[in-house]
Amino acid sequence: MHGPRAEGWTRRAFLGGVTVAGTAGLLGCRPGLVAAEPPPETPRLRLVQTPSMCQAPQYVAEELLRGEGFTEVAYLTKEGPYDIAQALAAGEVDLNLHFSARLIVHLDRGAPITILAGVHPGCYELFTAEPLRTLRDLKGKTVAIRTLGGPEHVFLTSMAAYVGLDPERDLIWVTNPAAKELFAQGTAEAFMGFPPEPQDLRARRIGHVLVNSNIDRPWSQYFCCMVAAHRPFVQQHPVATKRALRALLKATDVCAVEPDRASQQLVDRGRTPRGDLMRQVLQDISYRWRDYEPEDTVRFYALRLHEVGMIKSTPQKIIAQGTDWRFLNELKRELKG
Repeated sequence: MHGPRAEGWTRRAFLGGVTVAGTAGLLGCRPGLVAAEPPPETPRLRLVQTPSMCQAPQYVAEELLRGEGFTEVAYLTKEGPYDIAQALAAGEVDLNLHFSARLIVHLDRGAPITILAGVHPGCYELFTAEPLRTLRDLKGKTVAIRTLGGPEHVFLTSMAAYVGLDPERDLIWVTNPAAKELFAQGTAEAFMGFPPEPQDLRARRIGHVLVNSNIDRPWSQYFCCMVAAHRPFVQQHPVATKRALRALLKATDVCAVEPDRASQQLVDRGRTPRGDLMRQVLQDISYRWRDYEPEDTVRFYALRLHEVGMIKSTPQKIIAQGTDWRFLNELKRELKG
């Protein structure tokens, strides 16, 4: 399915003005306004590269980041998505996309992370070996995940709590780095995956989708991936933070408007070997950063995680100490299209 296109942009308008590699300054923002801003306080910006394809905007943003004044754009390679929050908290990277609920878990533990914006409302899909009617039917089933505390575990825990299941008692967790293949081989009865895993399972006609967080309520009404930064970076480099966030949000629009070109760029730059899967991911995901309030997402997941004892902090405390919407509010006005 194709997600809704970026607000104010049509394919014809996009093609009439730019290729993906040359998008700097085009998507919605007045060039004079950007030029009037001071340069970033630092020329260096560090992000993470993981196998997760839903984070495409931060790779598409590479040229846009250079256009914002970052002459040193580096992507630190990490094997799994569960490494991103640790890298942000440790200051190994400055800014990155990551799953909202897992960011909240780390904020509850006192990690120096600041959530800045939302990017898209869903990419996770829950597969079951046999067709099930509701999430409650997952009770007593064996669920394959990579690691306890990882994004899949945190997300499915919050989902189970929402429908009244006890994640610890009612689900049987099986952890393995090759969780998808355990499910494919029939060793597990359920599997929670993120792109390109759902696309791969569907192509192989394996399993049945019980929940697609991109289209199924309430999950589709809240951000899955959000932009977060190392808190000292935000405090010390506010201009750089705004410029980096602007590049990421523009790149998000590129992914929404031109998935074919964006996926080809990622193949050409060696970010992914599978252009077909990358294109399908971009078409499946609704990159709609304007459509929802990120604070609602933080509140929703914080409540769910608090209910099951995964965090101790209240949603109000997480929002007060771990979010900063001032850059997003400014960019919403600038990037109207």
